Amino acid sequence: MTFLKEFSLRKNRLLWGSIFLLSLITVSIACNFVFQASMRISFSKWILVGHYRNVFWHGWLETFFISVTALLLSCFLGALIVTARRSSLKSLRLLTLLIIEVIRGTPLLTQILFFFYVVAHGIGLQSRLATGILILSFFSSVYIAELIRGSIEVIPKPQWESAKAIGLTTFQTYRYVILPQALRPLLPSLAGQLASLIKDSSLLSIIGISELTLAAQQVNAATYCTLESFFPLALGYLILTLPISLASRLLEKKLIL
Repeated sequence: MTFLKEFSLRKNRLLWGSIFLLSLITVSIACNFVFQASMRISFSKWILVGHYRNVFWHGWLETFFISVTALLLSCFLGALIVTARRSSLKSLRLLTLLIIEVIRGTPLLTQILFFFYVVAHGIGLQSRLATGILILSFFSSVYIAELIRGSIEVIPKPQWESAKAIGLTTFQTYRYVILPQALRPLLPSLAGQLASLIKDSSLLSIIGISELTLAAQQVNAATYCTLESFFPLALGYLILTLPISLASRLLEKKLIL
């Protein structure tokens, strides 16, 4: 019986290994075909797009500023939302829950258009950049708040009771007991959300913010070189998101050790 189980296990491993190898070969062939096709395109297009390097550079710097500002602001707003979500006031909890459901239940593109053309104009906020950062921060803060809340609420109840029994205040309980335990499972999902925030900033081009995506669109419109215009776009976002993933893994290893 044990022999049959081992044989079946090896057979399944061989099957999945073959499928993985076949998929890898297929993807490699497809990538090679695309690469060879792109190399047949005249290098004059790359040179032409290279003349617009300052446009890409300024767009990347704008995206970098938007991303860093929105990251910090969304984390701060997320902490406030978690506090309100766990408040003893029922009316505040219900209001916070309503805001969360509205923001999570509507597309970011719709929110950008609504807040820019309706809310921002209604309150007299003329800066496209400030409006875009606020919209992006509010959108991401809701998801960050739910991630933090979920990590906090999985902490066993005896942990809370023990902290209260030894006389810790609410702040001390969170600082020394709850957050150190909640941080480890929170990091991977939080890093993913922060990376998504950076990529979501590309939607701000719809309201005319001169970030990296709008820069690539402008270069493409001027040169008609689609591949050559959008390749720097993908590379620029990769440069912004990779440090977040690496920092998250380093922190995870540090917490485990």
